[in-house]
Amino acid sequence: MGDNQGRAAEGHGSPAAAVFDALGAAYEQAFAASAAHRESLERLLAGLAPGSRVLDVGSGTGRPTAQTLADAGHRVLGVDVSPVMTALAARQVPGAEFRCADIRDFPLAEGEFDAVCVYFSLLQLERGEQTDLLERLVRSLRPGGLLVAATVPVDVAGVDGVFMGQPVRVSSFGAEEFTALVARAGSPWSGHTARCSPRTTRRANPSRTSSRTAGASDDAGLPLGTLHTLHPLAITKNKPNE
Repeated sequence: MGDNQGRAAEGHGSPAAAVFDALGAAYEQAFAASAAHRESLERLLAGLAPGSRVLDVGSGTGRPTAQTLADAGHRVLGVDVSPVMTALAARQVPGAEFRCADIRDFPLAEGEFDAVCVYFSLLQLERGEQTDLLERLVRSLRPGGLLVAATVPVDVAGVDGVFMGQPVRVSSFGAEEFTALVARAGSPWSGHTARCSPRTTRRANPSRTSSRTAGASDDAGLPLGTLHTLHPLAITKNKPNE
């Protein structure tokens, strides 16, 4: 959920920026050890040519995504809406480049990247914005490039809640709908689902909120504190060679 909601110059003042400015390194401590995330990164690394250009959307603290890719010799650009996260990432991962910006307004050239990573950074966007952004990201891939999109597949829209002590508003899609969304954004894909380890779930400090929106019952509650550990869905897809 690193780079999302609210437009403001260089990300300052947006709700998502406030959330992740407040979380800082605590976010990394909770989620950097995610086995599902690291498994997805290994799949990505296996498909990249040496020295690939990679965009990390919602780069957060730079760990594990940007660091893993930079350590493997790839050229990484991380974009995050939080100034605190961006500064932390720049210190921790000097081998990558980081920009503080709202990805919805960030200029993306067609065919600019060999791979694009979107690890849980759609969740604070409205559903229509998620669709539009995925289409832009696919256009930014070179022919044959890779898109990795990871989310929590729950059918909710505009749910207000608390994530690690911070107020958030979350929208997402069920697994089948999200898979179809990613497929419509580009081309053939292959996907897998994975659970994070119980250790990671405990460290995430779970909390619940009432869900008053279509697709979620009022009394069910969305476990926002464990949002990244709730059956995460990671899809890796190739843009076709043209």
